[in-house]
Amino acid sequence: MPNSEPCLRAFAGREEMVTRLADRIAGIVAQAVAARGRALLVLSGGTTPATLYEKLSGIDLPWDRVELTLSDERWVDPSDPASNEGMVGRTLLKGRAAGARLVGLKSAGATPDEGLAATGARLAGLHWPADLVLLGMGEDAHTASLFPGGEGLAQALSPAEGVRVAGIVPAAGGPARISLTRPALLEAREIALLITGDGKRRVYERALEPGPVETMPVRAVLHQFRVPVSVWWAP
Repeated sequence: MPNSEPCLRAFAGREEMVTRLADRIAGIVAQAVAARGRALLVLSGGTTPATLYEKLSGIDLPWDRVELTLSDERWVDPSDPASNEGMVGRTLLKGRAAGARLVGLKSAGATPDEGLAATGARLAGLHWPADLVLLGMGEDAHTASLFPGGEGLAQALSPAEGVRVAGIVPAAGGPARISLTRPALLEAREIALLITGDGKRRVYERALEPGPVETMPVRAVLHQFRVPVSVWWAP
């Protein structure tokens, strides 16, 4: 059973952090393939992860045995600039990593609710548990698309048994989202939380304090004993 306190790894600069995290992920992939013949990574969107994926794409690994999916997604087509699936395709699925298999969360349908069944069926075909779930965190303490006050948050935190995805409408507006549920995020051997800046460091430290998950959803991964969590931070 992992310790309740996440392991904080602080770096002087973002370049060093990204390099070290890329090395860590490469080690996870290599070990998983050696042990089980395959690896599953759950990835997140964002600017810093994009830099990380660019670095990973140049590392020599058995990428043809690697499955990739996403922690969350805006309900937009992969060709949309806001799509996490599209970003991962552009930054990671090239060079040495071109042979990895990416399973996106966006399905047909005008809303996430219309596509949940199809997305859930695709995810069921992956080899869970994930070897790594990579997450970010917003200034409002959301992670994946678990937004405080978001429509659908309660269902995402406590879904029906076996449900891996939920539709979320952020309270602040913007596109509807689809997100892995709390049980799906914890269906992992390891979680890495990637954050940058002093503001998010303060949010993270507040989230470590006792309190409701609904107001700081990142607590869903910080306040649990099932999966070890490492926090990667740079100014």
